[in-house]
Amino acid sequence: MSIFSGIFKARDKPIRDSTAGSGYRFFFGGSTSGKAVTERSAMQMTAVYCCVRILAEAIAGLPIHMYRYKEDGGKEKAVDHPLYLLLHDEPNPEMSSFVFRETLMTHLLLWGNAYAQIIRNGRGEIIALYPLMPNKMTVDRDANGQLYYTYQHSTDEAKTMKTNTVLLKPSDVLHIPGLGFDGLVGYSPIAMAKNAIGMAIACEEYGAKFFANGAAPGGVLEHPGTIKDPTKVREAWQSQFGGSGNANKIAVLEEGMKYTPIGISPEQAQFLETRKFQIDEIARIFRVPPHMVGDLEKSSFSNIEQQSLEFVKYTLDPWVARWEQSIMRTLLSPEEKKRYFVKFNVDGLLRGDYQSRMNGYAVGRQNGWMSANDIRELENLDRIPTEDGGDLYLINGNMLPLKDAGAFANTSNDDGKEKNSDEEVLEVEESGGDGDNSGGKNAVSERHHRGGKLV
Repeated sequence: MSIFSGIFKARDKPIRDSTAGSGYRFFFGGSTSGKAVTERSAMQMTAVYCCVRILAEAIAGLPIHMYRYKEDGGKEKAVDHPLYLLLHDEPNPEMSSFVFRETLMTHLLLWGNAYAQIIRNGRGEIIALYPLMPNKMTVDRDANGQLYYTYQHSTDEAKTMKTNTVLLKPSDVLHIPGLGFDGLVGYSPIAMAKNAIGMAIACEEYGAKFFANGAAPGGVLEHPGTIKDPTKVREAWQSQFGGSGNANKIAVLEEGMKYTPIGISPEQAQFLETRKFQIDEIARIFRVPPHMVGDLEKSSFSNIEQQSLEFVKYTLDPWVARWEQSIMRTLLSPEEKKRYFVKFNVDGLLRGDYQSRMNGYAVGRQNGWMSANDIRELENLDRIPTEDGGDLYLINGNMLPLKDAGAFANTSNDDGKEKNSDEEVLEVEESGGDGDNSGGKNAVSERHHRGGKLV
């Protein structure tokens, strides 16, 4: 039994050890393509840089607000809460909310984890948030099985620190993990896809060298005799005609020399197709639509809007959920979680064109679930005063509940028969004359305006 107890460990009774996901760094390094793939070398790839920038700027640009639950079931912005200013405007005196979230999102996409140190005052209130480098952070457990964070910093970061290691409690670290194996530490998308990225790096390097060979991709110099120093002739030819800057120069051959170009092999002809596939492969890693990284081959006017909506729904929404839940779990106390919540506003990314928005507003206005001020707030317009009807919810008069349909038409007479109360009969005034038996009365029967009886 002792053998199995050493293999299987209860998750609710963890012992002192490094977490299962903290060893993710070994994935960085060499790839099967022969190129070293790290977070910095990967960012030199235009496709990786583009995907990281798109996602980081999208998350950083979304408005983030802190809300308070109201007693009537609604919500309102908790602008008086200290965290509102930190999240919405300025997490620390050195950076804005956009830069802070952009930095953490970049860490999350490259290393699979984002860390920020939580600074509190003497009363335990959060007064600042500072980003921490993920490659210098490890997550471990102490002798009691409790998590703790170890941060290795250099003298360039904090010259006032006497030691290079800082131990932080979980309550002092805002940790946003990516996809991982243990739910505590995320794995880097770059590390997990290093072979695909390494192949892209190799293709780019091959292309650079291919065009660096210059005026002609390759060829053979033939001499009728024997050359004493072939290296000198090769270097002279390369210096005069090698490189893209020497393209289209006219070569003068002496002593009966002849230049025979070598054609491009089929493998070289497939070079551009290979590079294009690797760009799609990298876009697939980050789940970014190809048209957002400049590949418009399969995009058209009819589907590009739908792809943009799918980008918000299937790419940004999971990242937004990670941010929101990590912020609420770490930055809010148990009592505050019952009254407050944090929300990113993605409505701006889901907005259609002007005509579509106006048609949608018209439907909401005519059906009574949007007021003029509701619409103007979404369009960033000034509110209409309440006394001028800006907060009125209106509805078309011809729309009634089903039980009230035909309410006037179904009224009945004293004898129980149905009468048509909405009918009106015009009264024609005619003067009574000779031969008129009406006695001076109208020839047309009179009816009251509403519900009257014949007289």
